[in-house]
Amino acid sequence: MKRMKMVLGLLLVFALVLSACGGGNEVKDTDGASTSNAGSTNTAEENKASNEETPAAGETKVVKYLDQEYTLPAKTERIVITGAVEAMEDSIVLEVNPVGAISFSGSFPPLFESITKDAQSVGEKTEPNFETILSLKPDVILGSSKFKPEVVEQLNKIAPTIPYSHVSTNWESNLRLLGELSGKQEQAEQEIAKYKEDLEAAKATIGDSLKDKKVLALRVRAGEMYIYPAGVFFNPVLYEDLGIAVPAEVEAAQAQELVSKEKMAEMNPDYVFVQFSPDENKDTPNALEELQNDPIMKNLNAFKNGTAFVNVVDPLAQGGTAYSKIEFLKAAVENLTK
Repeated sequence: MKRMKMVLGLLLVFALVLSACGGGNEVKDTDGASTSNAGSTNTAEENKASNEETPAAGETKVVKYLDQEYTLPAKTERIVITGAVEAMEDSIVLEVNPVGAISFSGSFPPLFESITKDAQSVGEKTEPNFETILSLKPDVILGSSKFKPEVVEQLNKIAPTIPYSHVSTNWESNLRLLGELSGKQEQAEQEIAKYKEDLEAAKATIGDSLKDKKVLALRVRAGEMYIYPAGVFFNPVLYEDLGIAVPAEVEAAQAQELVSKEKMAEMNPDYVFVQFSPDENKDTPNALEELQNDPIMKNLNAFKNGTAFVNVVDPLAQGGTAYSKIEFLKAAVENLTK
């Protein structure tokens, strides 16, 4: 009997110990609900949010751009830009810092200084350095829509590649794409909206003052003068956005078109915006000065009246990008109202 009581006592003690161990896993909160007290600092909801904010390796997303779909890594932090100067300009607007970027004559020019401090050169505009691009381990590559298919194919072997449009009318789509890739969608929308607001203010300022005036954007390349169709270069700002009359010669242009001094004399523009980049005139560094001093050119209305403007924006600016449009609009309004 005495031994039986001892056994029963031991069983009772053992049961109490088990009960105590189990009770420590849950505590009652003030409203009577049971909550975990196992020492974890994250709730299930917090864990879920953390997982959503940090995509697992291998996760992807689909980005739509100009009626095409591209499958990219869920996070596109390492952006390489090759060939697409347009993407370089958009990066200035959105303050995006690519890990690899286009160099010009072996270096990054002042125009792109703000976005290339930590970037490596991945080659010149038309000469991507595939080995360097590969070493940068990009999440996405922004190539040029001017690239040949075989170049895009080679880039796609390194990382998903998107041909960034060089067409002026796609400037909003371009900026939105870069905004999505960099997580700056809201900033992209703000910049687009601001440009449109500034445009309305500019149109109100200019009014009908240019109704009977001929306005021309001119580019000097390899010592020669070129004009472009109405939808190319800086022309969309002048003719589409500001509503200035399109000169017949611009209307007739199918692409970049060489214009002689004699042809310029026939056109006789009232306002001329000349873009001259030393990088595009390496073999003719004095071409601009020679044109300005040429008797035929000096007799044009724009040159006689002091309304021929040289490099009102950086000469490397492409014309049909958010950056180009923002900067050229400001300069155009300032100079066309003189």
